[in-house]
Amino acid sequence: MGDPLFAHGIDPWVFLIVAVKVIVAFVVLMVSVLLMIWFERKVISDMQSRIGPNRAGPWGILQTMADGIKLFFKEGLRPDGSDRTVFYLAPYLAVVPAFLIFTIIPIGGEVTVFGHTTEIQVADPQIGILFLLAMSSVAVYGLMLAGWASGSKYPLLGSVRATAQMVSYEAAMGLSTAAAVLITGSLSTRDIVESQNGSLYGFIPNWNVLRLGVVPFAIFFIAVTAEVNRPPFDLVEGEQELVGGFHTEYSSVRFALFFLAEFMNTITMSAIVVTLFFGGPDGPAPHVVRWLWPILWFLGKTIVFLYVYVWIRASLPRLRYDQLMDLGWKRLIPLSLFWLLVVAGMLIDTRWGFAVFGGGLAFGLMLYQALRVSRARTEVA
Repeated sequence: MGDPLFAHGIDPWVFLIVAVKVIVAFVVLMVSVLLMIWFERKVISDMQSRIGPNRAGPWGILQTMADGIKLFFKEGLRPDGSDRTVFYLAPYLAVVPAFLIFTIIPIGGEVTVFGHTTEIQVADPQIGILFLLAMSSVAVYGLMLAGWASGSKYPLLGSVRATAQMVSYEAAMGLSTAAAVLITGSLSTRDIVESQNGSLYGFIPNWNVLRLGVVPFAIFFIAVTAEVNRPPFDLVEGEQELVGGFHTEYSSVRFALFFLAEFMNTITMSAIVVTLFFGGPDGPAPHVVRWLWPILWFLGKTIVFLYVYVWIRASLPRLRYDQLMDLGWKRLIPLSLFWLLVVAGMLIDTRWGFAVFGGGLAFGLMLYQALRVSRARTEVA
């Protein structure tokens, strides 16, 4: 009768290629996390005139692996008042979405393997951007459930903060992403990258950061930084206020999984920024080994944003929680919605775009002046 898996004439090599891409993506992401942690510690130590990791391996590059092995052999603890199932499940809910987002990122062009031409990308669903937004929303459940299932007050406060932070910044992130989707006309990440190929006037890159203006990129970058709980938005684990945040009651491997998720999200979201606004793997490619150059361009752009994340961590103090909420609700969401209307107007007709921009700017100035007058009267009273 034959194998029912291939009864419809599906080439078994296709399944092998997909399996290989999944395994390679997982290994690359895990190794990238190890290197990212080492990179962050070394860069911050240089900025602070310290040495940093220098014992385990050359330049201390194996220090992260040593820390992981140490955590693996530590005793795993669980509070008596915790919910056993949810307590154990929460770390995996934080890690898995980060890996799934990485699968839709186009890292390079096309290669031929076993006579089949395939993209250097695990999957290219037609709803790739919706998948991105869905997975970034699911990731917060890991933090929320970890704090709730611990059966303790301070982890619960950290999880509540994570939920409120996600709601406020997810809207701004979605609106800024919609601008890139609007100008591309597709939800596929591969289509978004291909729409940015080429150049303007022969020397200016045709990247979305230039086509859309810097505003959507800036909003997306700030919102993503808050989404992955990176400084200065790491309010969910503020040691000065919450002891340790949502993971206070965790230890051993499960404790390590939360930090694995954080750094994995940092790498993944840096790659998403490159994909949406900086052309992905697009860049000049010499005729020698042409398939390798897009990967190198993508890697170089991603490393730049990873360095920016480390730079921000070493430079900026943590915001107060009211400042965090004000920035998300009162500034980023209105600005991203306004800019989306400007982009839509530009696509219909340039005059419409300028009219929307001028009207919105005038309204914003009038509203700002009215708020200033109202605040001055309140202070006098």
